[in-house]
Amino acid sequence: MSAAESPHALPATARVAVIGSGTMGAGIAQVAAVAGHPVQLYDSRDGAAAKAIADIRASLDKLANKGKITHEQAQGASDRLSVAHALQEMRDARLVVEAIVEQLAAKQELFGKLEAIVDAQCILASNTSSISITQIAATLRHPERLAGMHFFNPVPMMALVEIIRGVCSDATVVQCLHDTALAWGKVPVVAASTPGFIVNRLARPYYAEALRVLNERGAQPATIDAILRESGGFRMGAFELMDLIGHDVNFAVTQSVFQAYFNDPRFTPSLIQQELVHAGFLGRKSGRGFYRYGAAPETPQPVTVPAFGTPTVPLQLFGTHPLVEVIRARYQGRVEYCEARADQLLMKAGPGRLYMTGGRTATQQSYDYNMPDVVLVDLALDYATAPRLALTRADQCRDRAWEAVAGVLQHCGFALSPLQDVPGMVVMRTVCMLINEAADAVSQGVCSKQDADLAMQKGVNYPRGPLAWADAIGVDTVANVLRQLSATYGEDRYRVSPLLQRLQASGRKFHE
Repeated sequence: MSAAESPHALPATARVAVIGSGTMGAGIAQVAAVAGHPVQLYDSRDGAAAKAIADIRASLDKLANKGKITHEQAQGASDRLSVAHALQEMRDARLVVEAIVEQLAAKQELFGKLEAIVDAQCILASNTSSISITQIAATLRHPERLAGMHFFNPVPMMALVEIIRGVCSDATVVQCLHDTALAWGKVPVVAASTPGFIVNRLARPYYAEALRVLNERGAQPATIDAILRESGGFRMGAFELMDLIGHDVNFAVTQSVFQAYFNDPRFTPSLIQQELVHAGFLGRKSGRGFYRYGAAPETPQPVTVPAFGTPTVPLQLFGTHPLVEVIRARYQGRVEYCEARADQLLMKAGPGRLYMTGGRTATQQSYDYNMPDVVLVDLALDYATAPRLALTRADQCRDRAWEAVAGVLQHCGFALSPLQDVPGMVVMRTVCMLINEAADAVSQGVCSKQDADLAMQKGVNYPRGPLAWADAIGVDTVANVLRQLSATYGEDRYRVSPLLQRLQASGRKFHE
């Protein structure tokens, strides 16, 4: 979108200054220059800004050679880049974006100096990913001119920009940054200055629940990752993603959010990840995390249920659940079709009973129903396209019942990963916790429903926004799963968001 289509955006001729020429600062400078702005890049380290500009120009040339931009666009952006040798050279900037070290005192000192240099119309923005915008602005004479402009790495490729409003941020400043990001070809979302903003807060359960399942020996990392990818539709499993981010970074963010929310148990860090950090197993960058990398990388395979052969048991299907519809379309054998049941039974295969996980363990559900042969299946993003499903069985379940249920699903083309009997399994508990966190963020005024979904899709490539996911599987289902998890663990970690409770009581959806 052009600046003309974003009425409150900075004019394309407005000068932009970027302070800090590391990966983030250089990326921001490149995006602003490509959008047409004259850009000054400053770094306190001798020669760092000049080197960064040379690297940006090389990157622009590569993009032009690949046809991503024209050679004229690359040359124009290169020509608009210049080194600022002192902060005083930024006096004519209309926007200054700070991308320096994540230290509150350093940011406050920098913005204090800038206030004495730039004119009253200049907007100040911080690319901080974790520090309170309100706190950064607190020492300024005019805190209303400062807001957050949090880009994601790598900046030229990642679409999302979180625009953060501090307590004192002027609404016109926030709107200008929003529309400017839009004019730069980004997808902006607006968030209040709260710990983690949107993405770093809402993403915590993705790591936390996988670590919790691992801690309870539900499955090993390779199996949990495969379930999240192949059933949940996530681009990367939680463990491979933590290895990519770096456990030092991921653990530090979790600790920061946990402490900032006054030790709310929902954000409790994992002892398993702490041990990895203590051992120096930081992930890809150290050669070892949950997996091994480097010269002799390991590629662990998920545990898969062995094939049981063509099923010969009587088969009954109940209702119209998406998995039932897939079995109905694929199963080549005699089937009896029945109406949906109140206990949400999906399938009877011989003595085996297949249910969708509802947050209880299979063993508890078997006890509650006085039925020994209970098998639970995990949530999937789309059962019609999922290559893998996760199953678990009650401790009371007989082998022949387990084999009958698994055989039918294998016959329908699914690879099956067995889980130990952990409540909520993997995808269901993870998705419900992501939804719960998004619901709390909306109810607490951190962001809108639309921005919560947009941020998680564009910022961390989730296959579906969490609140849209709630609408798809049912708010009632989500709230009930969380209550079962809370009852099982006896922890406030799984408390149900008040907004979820309201929607469940009213029978409404998030998006309607």
